[in-house]
Amino acid sequence: MKTISELEKFMTEPSEELIEDLSKLEGDIMILGIGGKMGPSMAKLTKRAIDDGGLNKKVIGVSRFSSGTLKKELEDFGIETISADLLNESDLQSLPTAKNVIYMAGNKFGTVGNEHFTWAMNAYLPGRLAEKFADSRMVAFSTGNVYPLVNVLSSNCSEDTPVSPVGEYAQSCLGRERVLTHFSHKNKTPMLLFRLNYAIDLRYGVLLEIAKQVYNDQSIDLEMGNVNVIWQGDANEYAVRSLLYTEAPPKILNATGPETVSVRWLAEEFAKRFDKDVNFYNEENPTALLNNASQAHKLFGYPKVTIQQMIDMTAEWLKNDGSTYDKPTHFQERQGAF
Repeated sequence: MKTISELEKFMTEPSEELIEDLSKLEGDIMILGIGGKMGPSMAKLTKRAIDDGGLNKKVIGVSRFSSGTLKKELEDFGIETISADLLNESDLQSLPTAKNVIYMAGNKFGTVGNEHFTWAMNAYLPGRLAEKFADSRMVAFSTGNVYPLVNVLSSNCSEDTPVSPVGEYAQSCLGRERVLTHFSHKNKTPMLLFRLNYAIDLRYGVLLEIAKQVYNDQSIDLEMGNVNVIWQGDANEYAVRSLLYTEAPPKILNATGPETVSVRWLAEEFAKRFDKDVNFYNEENPTALLNNASQAHKLFGYPKVTIQQMIDMTAEWLKNDGSTYDKPTHFQERQGAF
């Protein structure tokens, strides 16, 4: 793939399983916070599945749409859009109801020095949204950061692992989960808490960051020596299909790839593809942020895009000067300061 249109066509190709699951859902699908890195491709994937299945549903995207051309891009694709600031009460209350809600709004980067806003977005807003959409089913995005760092020789963090978030971002995300859980108990709202890490798009993500360092002859920090990754198209499909598995109180579901991936190995794989040497500094720490997503794999199957495919596509994208976002994941962060 050499162009954004080719990338997005590949990323938004719906599976037969997605089409079948959407046929079982009643009502339209509203994506709150559609303007982030994953929202647009999720909406397009869902719309393509609806069209391919001949289903009578709408996809509605909510965001501030304060700049850029995303609003028009989505509307041209057949996705309805609503401009709203979710922290503005009148905007929030003016939203129509929807049977199915995917809640993606939140704040991560820029938390340090602006902690109050992160807590408002990640822990106050969820209660307002839960009351507004009390009669909907909701898949709410969360993060694997709510778990502790674990020994890389362990079985990784499953949904049963006690949470232990490091830093205010992760703490506020646990706050989101706790507030949503309260309102799920109160209103019997079926929910699923979608603990994701790390989604890969050729324009951003852990693989791109490592690939760029190798390509630019920069040394690789090994202190966070292992990661989990999943192709963004697979993560999007898991999230949409999760609407069928919402429960009250909420079901918790980890979403990532099946491998514990070595950062050293990733760098060496990119070095082969770029015909480069690679240098490292620091040693692998015995702990890392690692999640076990076997429950998601049981429900939805293994991701369609493999780690080797992601490496190949990322390398080719970089060699062909593909467009990228300047949004580092900070996956190396061990103190929770984002």
